[in-house]
Amino acid sequence: MSAHPRGLATRVLQSRLVKGFDKSADQIAKTAHGSVPADRLFYALSQAANHSFLWHGINAVDAMTASPARRRRALRRSAIIATEQALINGPIKLIAQRERPTEKEHHPHELRAPKTSSFPSGHASAAACAATLLSEDLGMAPLWWMLAAGVSWSRVHVGVHHASDVVAGLIAGRTIARTAQRFWPSRF
Repeated sequence: MSAHPRGLATRVLQSRLVKGFDKSADQIAKTAHGSVPADRLFYALSQAANHSFLWHGINAVDAMTASPARRRRALRRSAIIATEQALINGPIKLIAQRERPTEKEHHPHELRAPKTSSFPSGHASAAACAATLLSEDLGMAPLWWMLAAGVSWSRVHVGVHHASDVVAGLIAGRTIARTAQRFWPSRF
């Protein structure tokens, strides 16, 4: 007999291993929270990546400045990211329905309050999906993955995700992008 996905997800997320990982990451994030440069960077990245605007913006610039073939690839990337976000922020988040971390008392910069479940991080999943697709289409993988890592960590820094939400989001986004690449290759 198989376990219900929500029950299994809850058990894993409540395990000592995951709780210890999250606690360690929170302690690391606390050391940088309140630092003016770190707060500016991570709050800006978090805000820029809301609704995948950062990634769609990169694709829009590429589409407007490139050849027709690159324009089609940029539109393809945005379509895949939009589909990925619909999956993550819809049915996938409904499975775990994890509560977000206790809200920080002090937010030095504007922050949109998320309304969905904490698990997995939609920002991290979109970041991994975009970094995978941008790396394939445009090269410069270290650039895209550094940006994806910054966006992902920003969610722990600003206090709206557990680190395990971010790791799961990165894995989900990468998996969805790789699956999309198999069924909708960029060289069409």
